[in-house]
Amino acid sequence: MQRITSATAADLFDIAATRRIEHAAAATLPSHTLMQRAGLALARLAMALAPHARTIWIACGPGNNGGDGFEAAAQLQHRGFQPVVTFVGNENRLPPDAKASLQRARDAGVIFAPQPPAACELAIDALLGIGSTRPPDGVMAEWLRQMHAGGQPVLSVDLPSGLNADTGVWHATHSAAVTSACVTFLTLKPGLFTAQGRDAAGTVWFDDLGCSSKAEPPVARLAGAPTNRPRSHASHKGSYGDVAVIGGAPGMAGAALLAGSAALHAGAGRVFVGLLDPSAAPVDLAQPELMLRDANALDLSGMTAVCGCGGGTAVRAVLPRVLATAAALVLDADALNAIAADSGLQTQLASRARRGKPTVITPHPLEAARLLNCSAADIQADRLAAVRQLASRYGVVAVLKGSGTVIADGSGAPPVLNPTGNARLATAGTGDVLAGMIGAALAMQKPALEAAREAVWHHGHIADRWPANAPPLTAGALARQAP
Repeated sequence: MQRITSATAADLFDIAATRRIEHAAAATLPSHTLMQRAGLALARLAMALAPHARTIWIACGPGNNGGDGFEAAAQLQHRGFQPVVTFVGNENRLPPDAKASLQRARDAGVIFAPQPPAACELAIDALLGIGSTRPPDGVMAEWLRQMHAGGQPVLSVDLPSGLNADTGVWHATHSAAVTSACVTFLTLKPGLFTAQGRDAAGTVWFDDLGCSSKAEPPVARLAGAPTNRPRSHASHKGSYGDVAVIGGAPGMAGAALLAGSAALHAGAGRVFVGLLDPSAAPVDLAQPELMLRDANALDLSGMTAVCGCGGGTAVRAVLPRVLATAAALVLDADALNAIAADSGLQTQLASRARRGKPTVITPHPLEAARLLNCSAADIQADRLAAVRQLASRYGVVAVLKGSGTVIADGSGAPPVLNPTGNARLATAGTGDVLAGMIGAALAMQKPALEAAREAVWHHGHIADRWPANAPPLTAGALARQAP
């Protein structure tokens, strides 16, 4: 069994592939083997999470997920714990393996109760798994509400009940427990790592149950932590490229300066800031390293441009030249909104790929919706599909921001799911910082997909290691921590 961390590199598989892997493994093993392995793994993790538990409540559903719960109950009973099982479903309609595990639990002397125990030290959600096509309701919904309101850790089996394994959409009528974990079997599922999946699952543990997934193509990947490459001693500022930040319309200069600060701290050789506010000061006294220029005077042919941060409507006028001339380009915020509203700019953007000019776009869900002419809810309903569509339509590396940021290019390769970051980033300006960090990586001649993936990982990692007792993380502080 493996604990999944932000450093874990792994393939992710959808429901259909997981079923094929399961069927292929079951065909080569004695009947009931996979469920016995899953139940034992679940019981071992439960004992590790709550080694001194007196009572462990296991809520079991009507399918094989419930069967894993029955099997774990038998294992826990044999090891001196006191599992209490509540079961919702028709015993006569249980799948054969689940029915066998139910009998094993009864033979072991497990307590079956009509209602949850009044108190427990660990609750196990074995109600619904990948076979579920509907939200929990009725008794299931009530048990889940009690489970997550009880204050004890909650351990989910394969998936939190109601979570879509492919998309991370969570059909829940309760909020997640403060302390929670999920043990998933056979494959890692993308829905555990994006949209509402991270809140629903908590800490993810993985056990392949001794089965190989090599015959199946992944639908996404966790890329793992980037490799730190030391800088050559015999290098200079020209070795690390120039970044030109273009944005900062009247009243929004701070966004462009944040992006510039992030690019500077992320290692760009030189950073220029072309503010779109004619009345802007000629120098930032707090960051004199940033070279403030007239945006229209910047020669972008040898630069990486970061365009749109605080651009307002003024950015529309400079976009044609930026799209035509920038050697490499990061498009964010108001630049994306302008492109979404202008078919000519869309054509210009798509032409950059044909000219071999790397481009990264960094929309949040609403900006992505404008680019794809749909709603933000449509984007969130299937983030993997949305990021692939963005990358393919515009010929770019697309970074769809949010919980479990997703990154894709137009090659057809599996998108990358980023596991770092937390709600500390939910504050104004952090997106500008990310754009600057990606710009710095592009200026250092990293391939666009690699530049985006590494910057997104580091951006979230800064938030993950921000001390709990420190002041709130601001965008300015985030920029200064950029690697």
